[in-house]
Order: sequence, then C-alpha cells, then structure tokens
Amino acid sequence: MTADGAGPLALVGGGEWSEGCTFDSGLLAASGGDEVVVLPTGSAYEFPQTLLDRATAWFTELGGRVRAPEVYTRPDAFDPTYVETVRSARFIYLAGASPMHLRSVLKDSPLFDAMVAAWQAGAVLAGTAAGADVLCDPMVDTRGGAFTVGLGVVPGVSVMPRYDQWSAEKVHRTVSLAPPGLFLLGVPNATAAIRATDGSWRCEGVGDVVVHCDGATVPLTSVRA
Repeated sequence: MTADGAGPLALVGGGEWSEGCTFDSGLLAASGGDEVVVLPTGSAYEFPQTLLDRATAWFTELGGRVRAPEVYTRPDAFDPTYVETVRSARFIYLAGASPMHLRSVLKDSPLFDAMVAAWQAGAVLAGTAAGADVLCDPMVDTRGGAFTVGLGVVPGVSVMPRYDQWSAEKVHRTVSLAPPGLFLLGVPNATAAIRATDGSWRCEGVGDVVVHCDGATVPLTSVRA
C-alpha cells in the first residue's frame, strides 16, 4: 500500500487519551482541523462508550471535538453515511481491545477504503492498542504473540502494543517468530511511534519504542515503511 503523499501516521501502544499522550496535540494541529473521527470498533462488545467519553474529554481540552460513527459490526462498515464521514475526515483514530474484531469489521470494506483514501490524501491516521496492531501487516495476535494477517496500511511493520506489560517470554516468542526483514515495534502505553509525511519515524510520549529486526535491536529511525 503506497504511502506517497500520505499524512502523518501514529501507532500508539495503548493508554490512549491520558496524561503523557503529548503527541495528540501535535497530531491535531497537523490535521489542519479541530475534529477527530474516533472508531472504537475494537471494543464493540466492551463498553465502547467509555473510550468515547475519554476521547471526548481529552480532545476537548486540546481544543478539538470528537465525532464517533457507530461502526461496530461488519454491516456498519458498508453504511454510506459512515463511509462518507471517514472519507472526509482530517484525523481518524482507531481504538479498542480486539484487533481480530477490528479486522473482521474493516477488511475489504468501503469504510476501510475511505480511511486509506483520506490518509493518502493527507489526513492524520492514528491507531491505539488494537487499532495500532491491525494497521500493520503482519499483525501480532496479542493473545499468544504469534503473527496473523493485518489490514496492511503499514506493510513490513508489526506492533507489540502495551509493550511495557509484555513478559520477557512472550517478547522472545514473538521476536523468534518474526519473518525476515520485519520491523517489530514494542510500543508502551502512552507512547507513539509516528511516521512523518517524509517517511521518517520518531517516538513521542512517556516511553521508548523498542524495534526488533532479524533478531537484533535497531533504532526506530531505521524503519522503512
């Protein structure tokens, strides 16, 4: 999936919209608007309104506002109204707990195509926790640490979200299963790996992003995707 001309992209480890997530103000400014389209699809069955309330309070303090299309099931991703909302968005934020559910709802849907089109036209795209995981391909099945197919917005990169909560054994398993040449990003809570419009990567937030590639630890600046 080409990223030529695309807007900024943020892969957030989790702990979203909380103290320490200093990167959100910069992402909002980069969007050129004041509206954030939040999709808590990954927590469709786990009180998504809690996520939306936190996002609303957070972005209100930053001078923004939240719009939340009710995209929780597969048919919702085909709703023309929701699709148009995403297509015209300047800042899209994917959130939730289940990357598998997010993938099942969005994959090969008009709403996913609209999200990618908006990003490739310069909109800001962010994913937190499951939202960060599913944007990649392959993506990490966080239940066991192995790999599966993601949405492929960021090919050749995978995320271990909430990396500060992973055991050494689980990290070792995931690193050992990584395909050759894959950039595997361990992203802690309240931390973001951000891809700038020129393709360069940087870390913002409270923690450090740890990058594994071919069995070695490499700088985030070495990531190419």
